[in-house]
Amino acid sequence: PTGASSFTEAMRMGSEVYHHLKAVIKGRFGLDATAVGDEGGFAPNILNNKDALDLIQEAIEKAGYTGKIEIGMDVAASEFYKGANTYDLDFKTADSDGSQKISGDQLRDLYMEFCKDFPIVS
Repeated sequence: PTGASSFTEAMRMGSEVYHHLKAVIKGRFGLDATAVGDEGGFAPNILNNKDALDLIQEAIEKAGYTGKIEIGMDVAASEFYKGANTYDLDFKTADSDGSQKISGDQLRDLYMEFCKDFPIVS
């Protein structure tokens, strides 16, 4: 929360967005999609990475914090790097057909598009 005036306010804002995110996910995907993983995050059955950012942005808006909360991404690209400057965006699918493999330049362009469309700061 870049618009918070104190740590306490930032914690409150983050908590409120988290609860709004849960409601947004429940509304779109049902109650089962609000189960929480090992690190406290949600994992709804989204179709692409942009959908995740859309969910987060909607939660920020519903909480009333547009312009006060920005997004930081930990993309963990080493997890889906396949060598030879290739990244597999569908790396979690066991029988992936390879259609989601992109180059490093394409991945950079995708991140740049995210930064253009969403309030991403890191």
